[in-house]
Amino acid sequence: MPELPRDRPSFSVTHDSDPSDVLIAGFSSFGLAGLTAVDYLVKNLDLEQTGHVRPEGLPSITPFEKGRPRRPIRLYSDEDLDVTVLVAEQFVPPVLGERLATAVLDWTESAGVSEIAVLSGVPIPHGPDAHRTFHVATEDYHERRLDDERVPPMESGFLDGTNGSLLERGIDSPLGVGVFVTPVHAQAPDADAAVRLVDTIDETYELGVDSEPLASFADDVRRHYEDLAERIEEREPDGTYDRMYM
Repeated sequence: MPELPRDRPSFSVTHDSDPSDVLIAGFSSFGLAGLTAVDYLVKNLDLEQTGHVRPEGLPSITPFEKGRPRRPIRLYSDEDLDVTVLVAEQFVPPVLGERLATAVLDWTESAGVSEIAVLSGVPIPHGPDAHRTFHVATEDYHERRLDDERVPPMESGFLDGTNGSLLERGIDSPLGVGVFVTPVHAQAPDADAAVRLVDTIDETYELGVDSEPLASFADDVRRHYEDLAERIEEREPDGTYDRMYM
């Protein structure tokens, strides 16, 4: 039986007030660096939830905090700050990324949002010298916000899913789109990567965010995995294990 349009996964945006001129987004993806970074922005800037994105027709999650459930994809803002933050805890498969992006873009266009900045981690092989943030951005966003010495461009490759769809819309529209990417490791969350993203977006938009508490958390996470690796090596000296699952 053919699939009916109403049965296909879709997304709808609800927002209680006009959003800010800038939308900063982080999605659930490998390493959780972008998601960790935007969640930290919300808490550090003491933002209030002002809307949400509702997924329809796909398996969803209901996250909770201190015993209270919350929407899996949420929007936060503050009337004294010219940014709205999108926190997407719901994992959206790349094949559905265009639908999520379209819902967000239709909403930002109707609301007059002029810029979207995405924070993301990428699982690419890298050495210590690559522990920094790179960018992939439309020309107008680059001219307004970026300095190649401070945040160098990603040399080549492609982005898929929601990030790729946001960039594609930005190419031929007045909407400026910048994706800030940093290499991530297998463990989640990669808090070191999240710190890099927070520092980059803070410097780009002068938000006044202190990343030191997140940096301390990164140290704790790193020590946890280092200690765990040492204990496993003591028990499995021949290395017959897969550290992807530590």
